[in-house]
Amino acid sequence: MTRGESTIKATIAADAAGWRLDRALAAALPTLSRERVKALIGGGRVTGPEGGLVRDPATKAVPGGAYHLVVPAPTPAHNEAQNIALEIVFEDDHLLLVDKPAGMVVHPAAGNRDGTLVNALLHHCAGRLSGIGGVARPGIVHRIDKDTSGLLVVAKTDVAHEGLAAQFARHSIDRRYLAVTAGRPNPLEGKVDAPLARSSANRQKMAIVEDGRGKRAVTHYRTLRPLRESALVECRLETGRTHQVRVHMASIGHPLLGDPVYGRSRPAHRELLKRLNFERQALHAAELGFIHPVTGQSLSFKSAVPSDMQELLSALAL
Repeated sequence: MTRGESTIKATIAADAAGWRLDRALAAALPTLSRERVKALIGGGRVTGPEGGLVRDPATKAVPGGAYHLVVPAPTPAHNEAQNIALEIVFEDDHLLLVDKPAGMVVHPAAGNRDGTLVNALLHHCAGRLSGIGGVARPGIVHRIDKDTSGLLVVAKTDVAHEGLAAQFARHSIDRRYLAVTAGRPNPLEGKVDAPLARSSANRQKMAIVEDGRGKRAVTHYRTLRPLRESALVECRLETGRTHQVRVHMASIGHPLLGDPVYGRSRPAHRELLKRLNFERQALHAAELGFIHPVTGQSLSFKSAVPSDMQELLSALAL
């Protein structure tokens, strides 16, 4: 055994008869995800009841059998922990909810190596974050754009990460955004069902595609308040694709005010945005609801519209 490795013993439950080994071990070891267990089996790190290595995750588990898993230390993600203030809405041993301010990047990347949500989480959680795939990194289950404010859930354990990811994959997460659009949608409420993919002309942008390349994307919108040559609109995501709200609302002729990529602001709006120093898309992740992946509790959270959007709404009021 090398430095940092640990050995975990797991006894298969009697009611797991006929189960695949990866499923049975994941059930016996709630701190490890099924994908993590599968990787350990495939890597020759699981010993069966009779002492031999088991290398096939599909092998049938032996009820009552004792298996030993050699778990390597997580690989460092090479991200720096930074003491950055976070607005924590909810936190327990398995997950936390952050109210992200506009301007904060979620994950370090070229041009944004520090000052990100990940850097802040590494400091706040001090190593108590999910390591899906064996990487010591914060459990970012989903993202919101740098210049979008609002709610984002983070996994602190592998089992929470896997459970939340499954809910996102099933589209059972309740996500509602508030957006300020150029012009008023007509009809005032409706559904945009249009697949999205990277734009072939500009890889930094997303685009609606009809050639089979795109992933299904569905946005339900309804106008909450008419404004001066604009509107406050609620967008409920049935799916969650990159830039989904921004692209979908622009596709029906009502891009978000301040959107530098998909927007086409009217002169009056440009002057107002400049006067208010409003330099982002007017989009806020206002509601997030899901089933707690460990306790099974139904959770729902709301975030108040931030002050810069409040100022914009007041300036646009009829």
